[in-house]
Amino acid sequence: MKKMTALLLVTVFLAGCGCAPADGQKAPDYILEGFDGESSNCNWETNLFFTRMEEKTGISFQFREFTSYTSWQQRKNEILAGENLPDLLFKAELTTSETREMYEAGVLTDLKPYLEQYAPDLWTLLEENPDVMAAVSMPDGAIPALPAFNSLQNNDAMWINEKWLKRLGLETPETADELTEVLRAFRDRDPNGNGKKDEVPLAFIGMWELRFLGHAFGIIDNDYYITCTDGKVISSLTGENQRAFLTWLHELWEENLLDHNGFTTAESLRQITDEKQDIPYGMILSSTPLTVIPSASLNQYTMLMPLKYEGKQVYRDLTGSLIRGTFAITSRCKEPERLVQWVNGLYTEDGALMAQYGLEEEEYSWREDGLWEWKDDLTTVAEEILPGRTIASGAPIPGISPVDFQTKYADEYTRSNILQMTELKKLAVLPYPQVVLTREDEQAAAEIQKELAPYAEQTMARFVTGDLPLDDAHWQAFCETVNEKGLKAMIAIWQKYIDEFGGNP
Repeated sequence: MKKMTALLLVTVFLAGCGCAPADGQKAPDYILEGFDGESSNCNWETNLFFTRMEEKTGISFQFREFTSYTSWQQRKNEILAGENLPDLLFKAELTTSETREMYEAGVLTDLKPYLEQYAPDLWTLLEENPDVMAAVSMPDGAIPALPAFNSLQNNDAMWINEKWLKRLGLETPETADELTEVLRAFRDRDPNGNGKKDEVPLAFIGMWELRFLGHAFGIIDNDYYITCTDGKVISSLTGENQRAFLTWLHELWEENLLDHNGFTTAESLRQITDEKQDIPYGMILSSTPLTVIPSASLNQYTMLMPLKYEGKQVYRDLTGSLIRGTFAITSRCKEPERLVQWVNGLYTEDGALMAQYGLEEEEYSWREDGLWEWKDDLTTVAEEILPGRTIASGAPIPGISPVDFQTKYADEYTRSNILQMTELKKLAVLPYPQVVLTREDEQAAAEIQKELAPYAEQTMARFVTGDLPLDDAHWQAFCETVNEKGLKAMIAIWQKYIDEFGGNP
């Protein structure tokens, strides 16, 4: 799924296991526990963000910080069982299932009764966006966990080698046919200039990633192979557009325009780490080119905007702007209103900036041209400022993401990429609204998906490679089989929630 290269930290930092405060020191008010991501080198005990928040709110914490994903998953099981509860879960990475199970077990507190009075900024966001309210609410209306809002979340995108386009005198492709011609030029005209026929026109990993190209045929189905359009849940999986899309991919495969290792290689195996190595990739499907190429070559690539289908541009929004399950308060806490008030600051621009970038004139400053820059060199920022004074890295934090601020960053290439992400976001569509399923419907969907997804992905890949011909007989067999494996039942499950909310959850 979403792939970000990271240095794995194998140790778990579990702070504050009952140590008494030194003489004269105030005991922490609450126990804060959470997961900071395996790539994080942030120490919550010493991080300046929490110090600044304590100065603003008067609230202090005893920290239990996890940096091992496996250990955090195990710890969440213990929390579900009510073992050694903290007061709050921060950067919690709770799935909707985990949130529901902890809430039903009495471990998590319903925060909705506190939001209007103690978290007015968050409450305003929820009231103004009924779809978001539905996405964070349990079937009974409770809100046991609070979200993050980030309209620039990583999405699998098309990154094209702009240096090659310019070298070959090619225009940026705008349709599937135009992209095919560009990929042929990448294959045949030695765009990396090394005299070898070593170019890989289009790099990808697996059918899941290739499916993002389906937008060129009007397809934006999610991982359950469904899309909600005008209040009706449909699937493109068995449609003629899907067959046309797979036919096009097979043509690209036959012409060696798709990476022939794309169905068998791993992300780590295709990554180039030698900055002196010739870049072989013309277009990369990924969340960022950095999953494949060294940072020194990053400026070769630009995000390709969605290809046009019937004159229109549309793209699948992988995750939307909402990240659920980032903050929760447990039944151990006797004053949930204080912690709700504390976290509300992160749903304001000032609080979000402090959490993610620090303070103006301390960590960054504005230039006369209206752009901002770090006050220290980038090495210091990466190694000291971000891990020591902010909590933006690692697992998502509750709050908002100040997009306008990001688009005013002084570095031209970084700013250009952020602006491209904002443009892609304008064209991206979430195939289905984020809702919370009942336990029964979630289990039913999971059972169908267990049979449907492997068959669909594997068979589509075989159509692409030509292992299965895309003739009428094999296509009909595919359509019949996915329906037998529950596609229609899957559509019916998700249609119920659209109907419940009048077609607009």
